[in-house]
Amino acid sequence: MRQRVILLALFVFLAGINSFVRAQATDASVKPSVVMGEVSAVSESKIVLQMKDGAVEVALSDKTEYKRVSPEKPSLATAVASSFSDISIGDKVIVTGILATDKKSIPAKSVYLMTKSDIAQKQTKDQERWKTRGISGQVTAINPQTKEITVSSRSLMGETKTLLTTKENAMFRRYAQDSISYNEAKTSSLDEIKVGDSIRALGDKSADGASFKAEEIISGSFQTVGGTITAIDPAKNEITIENIQTKKPVTVVVGQNSVLKQFPVEMAQRFAAFQNGGGGMQPPSGVRPPNQPANQTGGQTAPNGMRPGGGMRGGGGGIDEMLERFPTITLADLKVGNMIAFSSSKGTNQARVTAIKLLSGVEPFLKMAEGNNAGRRGGQTGASSGFSIPGLEGGGFQ
Repeated sequence: MRQRVILLALFVFLAGINSFVRAQATDASVKPSVVMGEVSAVSESKIVLQMKDGAVEVALSDKTEYKRVSPEKPSLATAVASSFSDISIGDKVIVTGILATDKKSIPAKSVYLMTKSDIAQKQTKDQERWKTRGISGQVTAINPQTKEITVSSRSLMGETKTLLTTKENAMFRRYAQDSISYNEAKTSSLDEIKVGDSIRALGDKSADGASFKAEEIISGSFQTVGGTITAIDPAKNEITIENIQTKKPVTVVVGQNSVLKQFPVEMAQRFAAFQNGGGGMQPPSGVRPPNQPANQTGGQTAPNGMRPGGGMRGGGGGIDEMLERFPTITLADLKVGNMIAFSSSKGTNQARVTAIKLLSGVEPFLKMAEGNNAGRRGGQTGASSGFSIPGLEGGGFQ
């Protein structure tokens, strides 16, 4: 998300540059251009910018003006004098000039530079700021009268509930429908936040941790879906599954920002078995904790990171940190017949969704849910098969 914040800052700066360039134009018949991209090549007389729609060559001259922009305060007022020698591959650059008719080259009048080293420093500061001053979790209650939000957060130390209120002039943003892009998040308000939403807030926590004053909030509506792979289309980066809950097909799009991980087999078995009864219920056939005899019906040891009763304990980092340590996989590692689970936005089209986080190796969780559901419903097809998989809670928050 930090990379997306940087891009958002660049877009805001770009809007300011556009207005400035138009105001400075002296010839109404010539329309000045502003292009933005990442530097992919540097030579003595030009740089190449990689943009969304392709590459653009930027011709440089002794009349080109260079300005360095801080990611901390991206504005014309804070831009400082720079030079060609400051430009490196990977830097973010905004160029003003007259774009060629083929849109493949532009002679640079001004170059506004945001170096990758400055961006990295900004990202490190932001990560630390959100780590020390941020909370995330699921909205469990909203009081419209007092404008208070109850947030439930899960970590390896268990579940905690925090009463969230907002500071004056707090900033609200919300993910767009059917989108997981922070850049596409819309300006929002408290009224749009609903029970069940995932929420992330930056602000100040009380000494006892029971309350939180937020200055920035981003929220979204997400879902966790699991099922068996029935088809894989590598050319389209798409997977088709049979939804474990609805028994209907779902097309899962694996996008550029999708996170694909493998849940380690032994860990998945232990977590699933412990979730099933906290030590008193036998997991379904084929899903018993490792090293436990097949005829043993209870007394499971809590998996690493969990404490008796189903809560989490510290020592190994948070759930998201645990997920980061899982092996990264690709579409090529998946096979028809595998069970997967993923988080996605709750869009209008539930038959086609984009995966935010996708986990393979989740058979123990899904088979456990199917077994429990069959026991409750007498095997009724299509009945609700609820499940919870560590690492998929929180939808788009990483």
